[in-house]
Amino acid sequence: MTEIARQTLSLPKGHNKLLLHSCCAPCSGEVMEALIHSGIDFSIFFYNPNIHPVKEYLIRKEENIRFAEKHNIPFIDCDYDTDNWFERAKGMENEPEKGIRCTMCFDMRFERTALYAHEHGFSLISSSLGISRWKDMKQINGCGLRAAAPYPGIQYWDYNWRKSGGAHRMIEISKREEFYQQEYCGCVYSLRDTNRWRMGNGRDRIKLGVKFYSNAMDEDLS
Repeated sequence: MTEIARQTLSLPKGHNKLLLHSCCAPCSGEVMEALIHSGIDFSIFFYNPNIHPVKEYLIRKEENIRFAEKHNIPFIDCDYDTDNWFERAKGMENEPEKGIRCTMCFDMRFERTALYAHEHGFSLISSSLGISRWKDMKQINGCGLRAAAPYPGIQYWDYNWRKSGGAHRMIEISKREEFYQQEYCGCVYSLRDTNRWRMGNGRDRIKLGVKFYSNAMDEDLS
């Protein structure tokens, strides 16, 4: 398969480094390699209190750490404050994917990213969340812009990581690195709803920690 050429990126004017919120290794792999290819100074910020259960959270985090260490990229491991996430999710337990619960979840993660950037000298933030074809990029960018707004010195970079072959390379990198392939978005409610769908379609429930891109039967990303 012919490799799609990667373009060289430039940060928005006035910025010389980036704080990149990462949701998982498969989504951030291409984003990280694009930044490295472009000679951009960046750090990974891992804050995902939505991921349930803790076994799944630790697998996803360790995969991300493994890839960051391979490329000598600073990895900032933030709190796993699930109580806070569940408190904010109250009343939204049965909302659909891409609905108001997801907006709350993105808001929460971006708010912490923007706060860390403000406290640690970063003027630009972004996220790997938008590269997934399962996500609503407009929804994600709205949350990022909203989180950065209270801080005059911080900008949210709404770059489309899917374009110019990014979505394709995301899959290729995941296969090459044999990343863990999560089968649901991350929260307990997405796990519940995904299992309901699978069982209704004659499939087994999700088994945590067993599916990797090296032995995956398809190319679906959560």
